[in-house]
Amino acid sequence: MNTPPRRPLSLDGLRAFEAVARRLSFSAAADELYLTQSAVSRQIKSLEQELGGSLFNRGTRRVELTTAGIALQQAVVPALERIDRTVRQLRVQRGREHVNVSTFASFATLWLMPRLTHFQQLHPDIDIRLSASDKLVELDDPEVDLVLRYDFQRNVPPHAELMFGETLSPMASPWLLEQGRSGRAPPLAAPADLAAHALLEEDDHRPSAAFLSWRRWLKLHGQPQLEPRRWVYLNYTHQQVQGAVAGQGVALARLPLVHDLVERGELVEPFGPAARIPGETCYWLILLPQARMRPALRAFADWVRDEAARTRAAIAEQPGTAADAPGASD
Repeated sequence: MNTPPRRPLSLDGLRAFEAVARRLSFSAAADELYLTQSAVSRQIKSLEQELGGSLFNRGTRRVELTTAGIALQQAVVPALERIDRTVRQLRVQRGREHVNVSTFASFATLWLMPRLTHFQQLHPDIDIRLSASDKLVELDDPEVDLVLRYDFQRNVPPHAELMFGETLSPMASPWLLEQGRSGRAPPLAAPADLAAHALLEEDDHRPSAAFLSWRRWLKLHGQPQLEPRRWVYLNYTHQQVQGAVAGQGVALARLPLVHDLVERGELVEPFGPAARIPGETCYWLILLPQARMRPALRAFADWVRDEAARTRAAIAEQPGTAADAPGASD
């Protein structure tokens, strides 16, 4: 029985393969790589010999990937992107301290970004590389040092640190309330008044979304059958907040993310703090196990902990209440 070769594949051959697979043209790939078409053909042929099979069906007028070619493309593209991204970071870095942070888009927009100026004032020599996406990053990703996640307790690792829990409250612009008080618009003094207003709803199908919905709030406040003047469905929490600030409707906002706007008077709670309800998910700080605990990472993590403590104080969160939330993701 022949043992498959274990020597590594040529990176040049993989780059040539990726270019041909993407362009489906040997000549176009050659132009992109500043090589001759024959040189690209030789690299692909050598790669096919290494793998023991064809990667392309070569027709007279077109090139198509074989089944093996499709499988290799799926593996090669993300690997080359990661290599290139790391190389770019190393070239830019030139010895500067940095921290790689991953979080979800609304948290970055509403909570983290408004506070980063303070961190930069404290630590002007530390660069923050922020990746904001609603796609969960793997907790063994070598390119990430720290994750700020919104999740049920049961879904986070044991070493995750609780930042604060969730609190939800109706929020509207002060302009909208003034219009109601002056008679130029429907009033907004009691939950039943929401029938005359637009409700800004997060259009989400993840398990945590049910706990963020207007339907849950309305049921808890004696209005299970209420239908608003219209629904406005939005993909992200920060879009809800922006719509409320602009007077486009009433948002069921996440208080930990908007308390700054409330303090500045850009949003108000029309029914007061008594209308607040707890969520079922929490906000977590997760230091990735493979991340080297260098001074820059330690400084950023400590700063996040301090800011989280200020948020807990601002929303009057009672100690221990958030940690009791049932143990899905944002």
